Amino acid sequence: MLGGVNAISLVSDPAIESDWVTLSKQKIELKVLDEEKRLLMGAALIPNKPIFRRNEEGEEYNIFFSSKTIRKASELFLQRGLQNESTLEHEIPLKGNTVVESWIKEDDQHDKSVLHGLSVPKGTWMVSMKINDDKVWELAKSGQVKGFSIEGYFTDNAIKQSKQMSNDELYKEIMNL
Repeated sequence: MLGGVNAISLVSDPAIESDWVTLSKQKIELKVLDEEKRLLMGAALIPNKPIFRRNEEGEEYNIFFSSKTIRKASELFLQRGLQNESTLEHEIPLKGNTVVESWIKEDDQHDKSVLHGLSVPKGTWMVSMKINDDKVWELAKSGQVKGFSIEGYFTDNAIKQSKQMSNDELYKEIMNL
């Protein structure tokens, strides 16, 4: 299995603490998007945001991703053609959902995320996902799932050394570079 981000999960409690915007006529007035488009927009990764983790031994720690690491992870996700890989709550593989937009926020005034009322820092990996599964769409509309969470495969060595490694060193280890 390749290191890095291999899927995006739709979750009720995103670890990055950023909910998405449901792009529909009822929530946001857009000329080209409506309820039938079934698009969700939100942050996949926020730079330098501490993300709480607990390992199998019960040890608690935070991880974070630099803007540089986020950019590379987002590029590799698309280069590897993983746009259709999604899960529900990191457990149930989903079919029929596709990341249709992916970008890194670079401007605090003119970015698409600002247009849609999302307040995230520069360097955030934003995605829009088309949801074709009726049940998943209903979960999103009802607020039972609220955001995105990345999924990835990380080497045991990288996890064990994460406290001693710089972010760039950890990234190289994760990506097997």
